[in-house]
Amino acid sequence: MSHNNLFENTQKAFSLKSDSELERAYFLFKMISNEPLVRIGTAVTNFAIKAHLPVQGLIRATVFDHFCGGVSEEDCLPVVDKMFEKRVCSVLDYSVEGKEDESQFDAVLLKTIELIEFADHKDAMPFSVFKPTGLGRFSVFEKKTKGEALTKEEQQQWKRIEKRFELVCQKAFDCDVALLIDGEESWMQDAADDLVAKMMRKYNTEKAIIYNTLQLYRHDRLEYLKSLHEEARVYGFKIGVKIVRGAYMEKENERAEEKGYPTPICASKEHTDENFNTTMKYILENIEDISVFIGTHNEHSSYLAMQLMDDLSIAKDDFRVWFGQLYGMSDHISFNQAAEGYNVAKYLPFGPVRDVMPYLIRRAEENTSVAGQTSRELNLLSQEKKRRKL
Repeated sequence: MSHNNLFENTQKAFSLKSDSELERAYFLFKMISNEPLVRIGTAVTNFAIKAHLPVQGLIRATVFDHFCGGVSEEDCLPVVDKMFEKRVCSVLDYSVEGKEDESQFDAVLLKTIELIEFADHKDAMPFSVFKPTGLGRFSVFEKKTKGEALTKEEQQQWKRIEKRFELVCQKAFDCDVALLIDGEESWMQDAADDLVAKMMRKYNTEKAIIYNTLQLYRHDRLEYLKSLHEEARVYGFKIGVKIVRGAYMEKENERAEEKGYPTPICASKEHTDENFNTTMKYILENIEDISVFIGTHNEHSSYLAMQLMDDLSIAKDDFRVWFGQLYGMSDHISFNQAAEGYNVAKYLPFGPVRDVMPYLIRRAEENTSVAGQTSRELNLLSQEKKRRKL
């Protein structure tokens, strides 16, 4: 069967948006499509927040409410419930970044556990999420990855990191909430990968509860997955992976150049796309062992995944296959796939406005840099505006 025009249905895509929300979305993407404007807006916003000017209201009414669920988890519930009526689930993502000391890591730990409990017994929230460096210092992961000896103090820190991971994964297992563990920079990733594999071995005996993230702009990730697959066969555990294209490309390439090692990143966008699709195919062909959360805003990859599921006779609602997009983006993919019967979850970032700003700025910059992303959103929004006028 052909899925080819599935994403063109703007009535389903934007059914949750009121006329004024549709206008706001159009206005926002129009702003974002204007690159210098994004830079000015970013600078002004940063300044205003640091100077404690009353911009919070303005930010909330525009960017924040478009890309975020609210300032607290309770605040997100109306959005969660509304989306779930359309069969779109939510992944609550506490988007506060860049913490450095132990008390902050403990606070993130408690918050992560709270969020897993918050999702417990709620069909609308099948997943929870956290970032490895939310639970421990980046530099410790980095030294572990390089295989360098840790100082006494760092050994203590690493022990605490392992303990925090253990507590979070145990909680996810107890509540039966699948846990997505985010990917980060390549020079800290091995340490995180080893830790996550250990958690999979312990908690994924029956099904995937713990999911690692593969950033497929890295050309070595399919090989990594295959070796993890070997390990899973030997030890008898299930693998969970979230696949994404990747979030730190400029950073990765700059560092590789600066330090004189070959970049871990694919040479071209085409190569990345090919790597993503090949890995996705490998996973779906091994669905008995590997569950997947396909995090993509790419229409071609989404169509391909649905086609592969047909070819491999994987049911649309098989609990081992999920599609995911970010809240405020690609509704034409999320809502049309959900209406079609696929498992779909949107990442719903939340947190205090000033803390979530770095996240929002990244989203705006990402939208200007991903060729065609913003113009596609604008196109669909204006189609829907026309449709409603008629």
